[in-house]
Formats: sequence, structure tokens, C-alpha cells
Amino acid sequence: MRRAGLGEGGSGGYVASGYSVYEEENEHLQEGLRAKVNALKSLTIDIGTEVKYQNKMLGDMDSDFDSTGGLLGATIGRVKRLSRGSSTKLLCYMLLFSFFVFFILYWFMKLR
Repeated sequence: MRRAGLGEGGSGGYVASGYSVYEEENEHLQEGLRAKVNALKSLTIDIGTEVKYQNKMLGDMDSDFDSTGGLLGATIGRVKRLSRGSSTKLLCYMLLFSFFVFFILYWFMKLR
């Protein structure tokens, strides 16, 4: 007596169709994983590009700060040499004027 799906090779049909379902599910999951890996790859490439750009900017800023430090050091040296002279009153006026100008600039920046 044969029933639907039972008998010779009947269970083999179920196994083959079950295997096919698992293969399709695996391929679907594999495609999803491939898409995620590609997204991560492009993200890491973008991060690498950004890191290179930021390192270049930091290098440029370092050289700018070095040159500014040299200029500031030379200016401080001139101010010290000026203070050693007899014109200390002139130095005091110059410092007060500088503080006044910086205060006015700070005040204008604060209002904006």
C-alpha cells in the first residue's frame, strides 16, 4: 500500500527538497552577508581617507605653530631688549595699548 510520499525513494524526495530550501536560505543569507561586508569595506576605506586627511592637516598645523612660535619668540626677545633700555615708560604704554586692543577685539567677537 502506497501513500503519498512513502515508499521507495519517497523519503529521498523530501530530503532533496529540504536540502534545496536550506541551500536557498544559505544563499540568501550569504548575499546579505556579502552586502554587509561591502558596506563595511567602503566605510573602512572612507575612514582611512579621512584619517590621512586629518594627519595631513595636523602636520600643517604643527608647522604653522612652529613658525608662529619662532615669530613670537623673536618678538618677546625684542620686548625684553626694549625693557632693558631707558624707555620703560614707553614699554608700559605699549603693553596697556595692546591689552586695550585685545579687549576691544574680544568685546566685538563676543557681541557677534
